[in-house]
Amino acid sequence: MLLLFTHKVTNRLTYTARHIFEKILGIEIAFTTKVEDFIKHSGPKMTYSKQPLQNEFFVRSNDLLFEQGINDLDIKVSDWEGIPCFFASGEKSTVPYDIFSASFFLLSRYEEYLPHVKDSVGRFPVKESIAYQNKFLELPVVDLWAHKLLEMLKERFPDIKKKERAYSFTSIINVTTSHCYAMRGLTRSIGGFLLDLGNFKFRSVADRFLVLLGVKQDPYDNFYELVDIHKKFPIKTMFFFQFAKHSAHDKNISPNNNKFRYLIKSVADYSVVSLSTSFLSSTDKSVLQEEKKRLSNLINRPISYSRLRYNRVSVPTTYRNLVETEFTDDFSMGYTHEIGFRAGTCTPFHFYDINMEVKQPLKVHPFAMHDYALVNYKNRDEIFEKMDRMYRLVKQVNGDFIIIFSNELLGSRHSLDWMELYQSFLKRYYV
Repeated sequence: MLLLFTHKVTNRLTYTARHIFEKILGIEIAFTTKVEDFIKHSGPKMTYSKQPLQNEFFVRSNDLLFEQGINDLDIKVSDWEGIPCFFASGEKSTVPYDIFSASFFLLSRYEEYLPHVKDSVGRFPVKESIAYQNKFLELPVVDLWAHKLLEMLKERFPDIKKKERAYSFTSIINVTTSHCYAMRGLTRSIGGFLLDLGNFKFRSVADRFLVLLGVKQDPYDNFYELVDIHKKFPIKTMFFFQFAKHSAHDKNISPNNNKFRYLIKSVADYSVVSLSTSFLSSTDKSVLQEEKKRLSNLINRPISYSRLRYNRVSVPTTYRNLVETEFTDDFSMGYTHEIGFRAGTCTPFHFYDINMEVKQPLKVHPFAMHDYALVNYKNRDEIFEKMDRMYRLVKQVNGDFIIIFSNELLGSRHSLDWMELYQSFLKRYYV
């Protein structure tokens, strides 16, 4: 067990240190404010404070983990042996940066509490993030910092004990539009037909007729094909279905449609099925509770996992709502149109509510890539060059590599064969 001495044990410090030592590195940690206990400890130990006690392993602390609420921070990102870092800790410090404060800043989404202008659907804009502005969005920096810390601890404490963590790969299919033409009802079908005709989309007009006549399969209805693909690989896969009333932002099939209900139940026989929340329910707790209850009753299983419409995480309100409606895990921490790690980590973490200064029970699973971040790439080689680099970084730190695809993109017409590309991802990254 590693003992950490500090002048004050706070919720922020214990939250961050446990994520770094226990979740990422597999090292048990304890905390003390008593000098005599620290001196007596015969195992690995370190000091996290403003001054070292003697010549022990020492990380000079920034004030961030001993403050409360949100304050103005002066952040200057610089290079730590090839990895961007911030909160420099000075010459006396064994570690040149206070990686605990830097990690807390990213994990808590501190910057999302600061004043900012949200995008058109109410999201924190990626270009406002410190990671994007300093070109380290594609790096799981918290995990990389942790492993650099481990190397330094091993030099001082060669016998330090740790549990080995295993790399994992998870594929998520997000279903907010299960069918392009089928099951949409007479009014919506006529409206879609007139819209396609008015925009001279004659191929879509023809496809709509063929699907509605039962001659052709709906292009988005690729669920059984996906289930068959998933059977080939020993990976964790999940389907998140939107199960909500029709609105301006939510245009999936009606939850009362029996064919749609049967489809969800059928997929649930082969895979984990959970809730892709509606736009309205991300701000209305009662609607969220109703959607959760309705889907749970349909598949006869508890619904514990969530994915938010448009990855519309608004801290801390969104996560408080998920906690209060008894979700245990969320898979929305990432950017829809940019590859990378929104919270700077590829390790699941519990959300820390800065306003309440408490760790919430909700576990956040950061994803590395949403398929819509790939649509502007010109060819397969460009895509794989980018994704291979991400994979190697996550594998290097034994992290969780989570990718999100939609049945919609997999079934759409593009110059790239997205379904073939998706299979290649599974084959390439599951080990």
